[in-house]
Amino acid sequence: MRTVLIGAGNLATHLGLALKQSGFQMVQVYSRTHESASALASSLQCPYTISLHEILPDAQFYVFAVRDAVLEELAQQVAQVLPSECPDRQGANALFVHTAGSMSLNVLPFRRRGVFYPMQTFSKERQVDFSSIPVFVESPTDEAFLFELARRVSQKVMVLNESQRGILHVAAVFACNFTNHMYHLSASLLESHGIP
Repeated sequence: MRTVLIGAGNLATHLGLALKQSGFQMVQVYSRTHESASALASSLQCPYTISLHEILPDAQFYVFAVRDAVLEELAQQVAQVLPSECPDRQGANALFVHTAGSMSLNVLPFRRRGVFYPMQTFSKERQVDFSSIPVFVESPTDEAFLFELARRVSQKVMVLNESQRGILHVAAVFACNFTNHMYHLSASLLESHGIP
């Protein structure tokens, strides 16, 4: 499946590698910066672009793996250069997904759209076994298909609607951040009593 990865951060890096290892044909990486786009494209052995107008129009799968704060605006910009609703455009039958746990799939202004949410904190420096990372999917048009795509990269795939995914995301953020805060409090307590 011809795949364009939009984003080149921590999640995009790990997901891109997992998709490639699972047989997806990575045809392009888009990122705002030359450095991050070229680094990930080199790892995936595919071309890259830093221009929205150069995003390939003939891919079958477009994955937005970007920060929540920029997702909606970026999706709108991509829709302007690659309208999915025009039957005479090559991108008309592509599936567009985002990877954000806390965002609605409706931020994607494409006919075929969905969510592909891997529930994991990622760091470029730390290797992960993507097959063990839970992936949560949702799509009004392609749920069964998206589920099968997710099964190619993870053994733990589940369909969750937007409300359920939001609760899951909040719970995961709370567990991760609260644990880190407790470590900080413990260290402060020990330090205040002269204990290393």
